[in-house]
Amino acid sequence: MRVIGVRFREVGNICYYDPDDFDIEVNDRVIVETERGIECGRVILGARELSENYEKPLKKIIKKADSEDILRCEENIKKEKEAFDICKAKIIELDLPMKLICAEYTFDNAKVLFYFTAECRVDFRELVKILASIFRVRIELRQVGVRDETKMVGGMGSCGRALCCHSYLSDFVPVSIKMAKEQSLSLNPAKISGVCGRLMCCLKNESDTYEYLNKKMPKEGVCVCTPAGETGVIVSTSVLRQTVKVLVTKSEDAKEIEEYSLSEIRIQA
Repeated sequence: MRVIGVRFREVGNICYYDPDDFDIEVNDRVIVETERGIECGRVILGARELSENYEKPLKKIIKKADSEDILRCEENIKKEKEAFDICKAKIIELDLPMKLICAEYTFDNAKVLFYFTAECRVDFRELVKILASIFRVRIELRQVGVRDETKMVGGMGSCGRALCCHSYLSDFVPVSIKMAKEQSLSLNPAKISGVCGRLMCCLKNESDTYEYLNKKMPKEGVCVCTPAGETGVIVSTSVLRQTVKVLVTKSEDAKEIEEYSLSEIRIQA
């Protein structure tokens, strides 16, 4: 099965389409049909063979985008800013408990989508009526979570770089407190939470490496034998360096802390 990968947002999900007989290359703009309507997307993955086990039916691209199509996309971006301002003003006017995130026009201008966040369910039926009378197109309001909001808006993380979700992550990865513990990070919520207030996505980046290294690392309190034949107890470990600090008994009255690599020590039964 021959397919191409198309993305509609800068860091959105990749959708597969049948290129049909079109000569499609990476970075080409194409017009396709989506569940939201007719959209213009950018080709991220060039034509390739997909596994025959792929069960989802593939839609064919409608055409390659020409200069007029690209111009329409640019005009839509300008119209989205105007639509955002109008919708935000109406939300304030109706005193609705919701925060508007962004507005999007479909390529064919048949629909305007407004994304918002809210702490509870919002009755926005009156808002939809007002917006429909203004724009004269189909109006759709979608409530999203705080992580989706951050992905759409973007920002800077505590590391000083652009947020992972806004710069390169297509999908949100599952993260857990366990990952922070394995990486010996402070469990202070302020230090392991991202801009969205949820656990930082980057905890997943090195999770597999730490999980592998931690399996090889003995726990603190384990008795070991040093290369010199002395016995001691592990008092601290360095996962990345794969070393341990051992409290070695030199004599009845003397003990010293010495550092060894894992290959140098032998765990006592």
